[in-house]
Amino acid sequence: MKKIHYYILALVAGLFTACMDGDWEEPSFADGAPFGNNAITEEGLVTIQELIDKYPNVFESTDRNVLITENIKVKGRVTGNDLGGNIYKQFFIQDDTRALCIAVNQNGLNGYLAEGQEVLVDLKGLHIGGYRQMPEVGQPYNGTSIGRMSKDVWAQHFKLLGDPDPTLVKPVEFSTVMKDKNANCGRLVTLSNVTFTNANGRTAFAGKNAVTSGGNYVNQNVTYNGSNIIIRTSTYADFAAMTLPYDSEAKRALPCNITGIASRFGNDWQIMIRKPSDIEIEN
Repeated sequence: MKKIHYYILALVAGLFTACMDGDWEEPSFADGAPFGNNAITEEGLVTIQELIDKYPNVFESTDRNVLITENIKVKGRVTGNDLGGNIYKQFFIQDDTRALCIAVNQNGLNGYLAEGQEVLVDLKGLHIGGYRQMPEVGQPYNGTSIGRMSKDVWAQHFKLLGDPDPTLVKPVEFSTVMKDKNANCGRLVTLSNVTFTNANGRTAFAGKNAVTSGGNYVNQNVTYNGSNIIIRTSTYADFAAMTLPYDSEAKRALPCNITGIASRFGNDWQIMIRKPSDIEIEN
């Protein structure tokens, strides 16, 4: 009886193994990714710089947007998304010429728009405008301003190209872009060897007792090459409660390297850290 019992168990185990081998086959995306609109082609492809040059006056005001009627597309790699909770319902792409913010009324964009993912965007039928003078693609908000497009509209206007490759997303030193907000807003940058003005061993990036700057964001200043630069952090960010880098024994702010998106708010730079690993405290 024991031999028969063991034989039956072995047979059942073999059947389960066969089923598992079949279930765990690698999925095939030969016909395209399971997100977006795979029918989009690169016909009418322009660079992000060429796109922005088509609308020279639309970014001068915070209350203006324009419907894109041309059959044009842009292509770029995702440099920033909502993974760390500090970028909300928008993401940033960048090509060799410039960067662009795309606003979508959807949570969890990082699930398919990972860092380094190349994406093709069909712009016809979308709107472009200046959110506090930062170029943004979306839909009208309150009539004239630029805001988020619905997730259903967005689904018809993008196509994923290949697999994400974060090694192709490299920040540039902020000193090379800080002097020209018009040309460089939205770029991924690193601020090297900066110290936080309010670092004292207690103050956090955006702790629950922090004074917000409106919209659940807190502005902290860093000293960078003799200038004060704003680091803007959401109270919902994963690192909101993290204490600003500080050496308690030496009683001084610790130098650190900050990587983030160089967003623009009017005439001010506002660096948005993407995730906790973007904060590198120097030894």
